[in-house]
Parts: sequence; structure tokens; C-alpha cells
Amino acid sequence: MIRKITYILLLMVVSGNLYSQHHKLQHRPYADQRLFHLGFTLGMHTQDLILTQSGFVNENGESWFSEIPQYSPGFTVGIIGDMYLNRFMNLRAIPSLYLGDKSFVFREQSTGEEYTTNIRNSYIILPLHLKISADRINNFRPYLLVGGYGSLELASTKNKAVLLKTYDTGIEFGVGCDFYLPLFKLAPELKFSFGLVDLLEKDRVDLKEDDLHKYANSLSKAVQRMITLSFHFE
Repeated sequence: MIRKITYILLLMVVSGNLYSQHHKLQHRPYADQRLFHLGFTLGMHTQDLILTQSGFVNENGESWFSEIPQYSPGFTVGIIGDMYLNRFMNLRAIPSLYLGDKSFVFREQSTGEEYTTNIRNSYIILPLHLKISADRINNFRPYLLVGGYGSLELASTKNKAVLLKTYDTGIEFGVGCDFYLPLFKLAPELKFSFGLVDLLEKDRVDLKEDDLHKYANSLSKAVQRMITLSFHFE
């Protein structure tokens, strides 16, 4: 009998230890059940353009091609508005300010001559996302997001080889994970943005230097791409 009781007690201790290892104390257990809540986000991003060359040849026989050879990091800050839909879905809007730039290299086809320039971009972006979450596991919960965005350029740079339009729209996809801390919820998130609008401004009455026209005419289309790494605090 003593052996049986000892055996049962050992089983209870081992079972309790295993349970405590797999079921930790949950922080903020009702955080996801609020109908509406706010937060803020900080992050970094890289801006890129998918460029289409026009093949334009000027009166001097020059044919210029352009590219953006490397990504330039930018800064992102925004406000989160989140609405609860059901156990697995939330609708969220995150109006954000994006500060960054793009560096262009223009190269003449036959001589290899190069011309470099960069443009600074300051966007106000309003995305609307559907956040699709998995089941919560202790104090973390992975999720996917899908949605779209509209953006507004705050101050276009004139008299540059490339001038972009003020408005843009596109679609976005991303992944992230909510980490439940004692005082707040932290969520690192990686998001990919795909513009749907040709941003290249072709009517270049702003150009004061005639030499810049050969660079401006070398492009026929430019579509926005962006990668954003954010840290949400909710």
C-alpha cells in the first residue's frame, strides 16, 4: 500500500511539473477580447521602385538606363486602431509617417557614363488590414495580415531627374507575432507593400536644367515596393 501511495504521489508530482512547463501563467488574458483598442508603432523600412526603361534616344544618340542599386533604410512611426471581429480576426487601421529616400543611378548604354541622384520621400500612409491570428500559446500568438493602403507624398522634390506622383495605392501582406507582457502587448511584424499605380510623373515642366530631360525621358514607368519591419505596442 505504501508503495502504491508513493507511486501515485510521484506520478502527481511529475504530471504537475509537465503541466507547469507547457501551461505558463498568461499575461493579459483578456487583452484580445476588447472591442476596440489603441496603440502605437515604431519601425524601419526600405523604399524601392520597379522601373521600366523607355529606350529613349536623344538628339546626341545617347540612350540612358536607370536603376536603384541598393536599399536605403527609412524611419516609420504610427498609431494603431484595432477593432475585434471574432476570436481569430481583427480589423485595424495604422496611419503612419514614412521618412526615407531613393538613390538612382543613370548609365549611358554605349559609353558607360553615370549620373547619380537621390530623392527624399515623406509619406503619410493609411493602411487597412485584416489581422488573422492563430490560437494563443501561453504568452505568444502568431498572425498573418492582408489588406491595402493609400499614401500621400507630403513634399515632392522638384527639378530632379525623377519626379513621383503625390498619390499611391497598393496591397499589403505580412506576418507577425503578439508577445503578451505583464503591462502591454509587443508585436514584431514584417510587412510587404506592392504599389498598383504608375508613380512616374511624365509632364516635367518643373525641370529648369535642360540636361536633366535625357534622364527623365529614359523611364516610362515606376511602381512602388516597400518592406517594413515594425514593432507594435498595444
